[in-house]
Amino acid sequence: MINRRTFSKAVGLGTGAAAASLAGLQIQASAATASQLSSGAAAPTVPTVTPGTHTEFSRLKHVKAGVLEIGYAEAGPAHGPVVVLLHGWPYDIHSFVDVAPLLADLGYRVLVPYLRGHGSTRFLSRHTPRTTEQSAIALDIIAFMDALKIDKAVLAGFDWGSRTADIIAALWPERVKSLVSTSGYLITDRKAQLEPAIPAVEHNWWYQWYFATDRGVKAMENVDQRIALCRYVWTLVSPNWDFSDATFARTAEAFKNPDYAAIVLYNYRWRISLIEGDRRYDRYERLLAAQPSIGVPTVTLDAALDPFTAPGDGTSYRNHFTGPYLHRTITDIGHDLPQEAPTAFAQAVVDADHL
Repeated sequence: MINRRTFSKAVGLGTGAAAASLAGLQIQASAATASQLSSGAAAPTVPTVTPGTHTEFSRLKHVKAGVLEIGYAEAGPAHGPVVVLLHGWPYDIHSFVDVAPLLADLGYRVLVPYLRGHGSTRFLSRHTPRTTEQSAIALDIIAFMDALKIDKAVLAGFDWGSRTADIIAALWPERVKSLVSTSGYLITDRKAQLEPAIPAVEHNWWYQWYFATDRGVKAMENVDQRIALCRYVWTLVSPNWDFSDATFARTAEAFKNPDYAAIVLYNYRWRISLIEGDRRYDRYERLLAAQPSIGVPTVTLDAALDPFTAPGDGTSYRNHFTGPYLHRTITDIGHDLPQEAPTAFAQAVVDADHL
């Protein structure tokens, strides 16, 4: 475990200033159930909202945090309990455009930051390496919380966002009140990544191998080609989601960030050890390579139509979570779970907060 003093020293040396109704859910639970959580208090029921009801955030802000000026959306009362929602790739903060108001109406202060290389988030210095180790993104969110004077929050995310929330919960559990992790335990083990997977899994990761080639690099460095690639990924990983051109175009604006290509390429090439990481993150990556357990109250979600979810019942990662725990499989939903099923995602946040 890394305490805040140790973190502040590391940040100073390496990264800058310190830091839906529940119909259709298949529920498996440990230490709690959805109707009566372990705290003894029933969680409130989130009102049902039709996906796509909201199209924009009313408040967009910026804050200097670590090596970044982070752009973020905010909703809800300023003094409410804090929820930080973390997006994945190839997505942006609009994955939570329906989730945020649901939580805000229940009294939560909801913060939705653009990750490094996305949207209006910018590096403060042109000299800062555009690296994307998994720990670097987690340190960004710790710095974001520090900048806003948030000691502890509910963290909830998917894809890169799940990984980031998992890392913070594992290494800095004192900063996490509870956790919602879509696709379960996603902390990357780079050594395991060196071993071949079954053909169907390798097929799902086609874009990772594409990014390892010069052709993939050129595609990502061309704005129009990268946007076309990202749209194609949406159709593959969310086969039942009939998203509109406007919905995709709204998110695609985030892909025009000047550092987007460098950040995305670095992350995927680093994961499969094509490149070495920045030494300033080595200590954290050694800790993460040990696949640390997560003890904070957690709800894990699997989207049944997500090609990366297997077998979809949480059994493949259950032993990584040692605290109060719930698992749910969301039927007929793909990879962008919060945008495709906002009520179910928001309910998971509320239930995690009551574990």
